[in-house]
Amino acid sequence: MDIDALRSFMAFVETGSFTRAAKQICRTQSAFSAQMRKLEEEVGSALFEKQGRNLILSEAGIQLSSHAKQLVMLHDKALVQVQRYQGKAPLRLGCPEDYNQTILPRLIARLRQAAPTCSIHVFSEPSVVLRQKLDAGELDAAVLTRAPDSEEGHWLAADQGVWIASAKHNASAISPLPLALFQTDCKYHAAAIDGLTKRGIPFELVACCNTASAQLAIVKQDLAIGAMGRASIDDSVRVLDSMPPLPAVDIVLSVAAKSHPILTEELLTSIGGLLSDEV
Repeated sequence: MDIDALRSFMAFVETGSFTRAAKQICRTQSAFSAQMRKLEEEVGSALFEKQGRNLILSEAGIQLSSHAKQLVMLHDKALVQVQRYQGKAPLRLGCPEDYNQTILPRLIARLRQAAPTCSIHVFSEPSVVLRQKLDAGELDAAVLTRAPDSEEGHWLAADQGVWIASAKHNASAISPLPLALFQTDCKYHAAAIDGLTKRGIPFELVACCNTASAQLAIVKQDLAIGAMGRASIDDSVRVLDSMPPLPAVDIVLSVAAKSHPILTEELLTSIGGLLSDEV
């Protein structure tokens, strides 16, 4: 049923008169009458009947009136909800898998506060791949690990590198020491190997991973020890304190050259303080 016709029908229910109903909806009486005839054809029943000189609702009209108001209200509510998304482009957000459990949920919560109706599409890739996608315009923003001497992006938090092992691992009893590390472009990879070499600790690179979940799975099964940021680990592994020191890194949000509308300077400035207290 046409929603405008139902709205007009409700005007008659409220006023009890074609003349007053037509005035209420700003139509001529002839246009209103034509609309009601079309509605009657659509429902297949007469909606009005004469009572003396007046028109009243027929039994079919009474039945329709019990639903028409609700249908109009549901239509208007749905329209308001849908129009909230008009012209809103989704935010394409990149995030290394390392930070999916910690940084990502907090960042999305903050973005949702700023723009509740914005859809966020998340892409989990290593930082080097995310940078390429940012440059190619395939992402609007990305969580990245930046170099210590870089001013790249908007600072979110600092992350300290740690050595990790399974709960039952005994590093002192194994030689050479089995290692599971990120790929060679990761700062923890180079720092771990350099630290072990300088201390004269024999090691064997068991696995070179491009995701945190792969490295954690190997460590949890006690096949190797690993090196990663503290923000990437959970309670299923333990931190080894007696190993060579690992660097701290900065986690930043880098935005594309063509900025997404919700990524205002005010929002980007506010994010750092929120996330740095929680990592």
